[in-house]
Amino acid sequence: MYTVNREDPESPVAASLMDALSETLARITGDSGKSSFDPGDVRGERARFVVARTTAGVPAGCGAFRPLEASVAEVKRMYAVPGMSGAGSAVLAHLEAEAQALGYSELWLETRLVNVRAVAFYERNGYARISNFGKYVGNIEAACFAKLLSAAGV
Repeated sequence: MYTVNREDPESPVAASLMDALSETLARITGDSGKSSFDPGDVRGERARFVVARTTAGVPAGCGAFRPLEASVAEVKRMYAVPGMSGAGSAVLAHLEAEAQALGYSELWLETRLVNVRAVAFYERNGYARISNFGKYVGNIEAACFAKLLSAAGV
């Protein structure tokens, strides 16, 4: 069981989780993903950065979303500490509920095709492949996904 709460993306806990994410991504994809994330993007009224913790308060994962369009937000910096089963799902469910409460009808995201665990995770959680968007257009290594929140019952 995890609690998921909003946190500053530059807090020590958030920085530690995102450093671990960056190391993992660099190992899997050859790119840390740091250049695709600006902490300022997830501090606005219609954005979120959250951290999941165990009942003992141990950080277990993080995630964020930022606005792309009036009705679409982009999921960013999703990470679950290895061995913390269910932390990623808890973070994603929280982000989906927050996004819907803020008036978004869809969440979009990008991961790399080579990151097969992430691809499978998003598919298990109801995300479907879409055409690559934004800076990912034309990137054959990128896989973009979307989920309709209103249809998801989130």
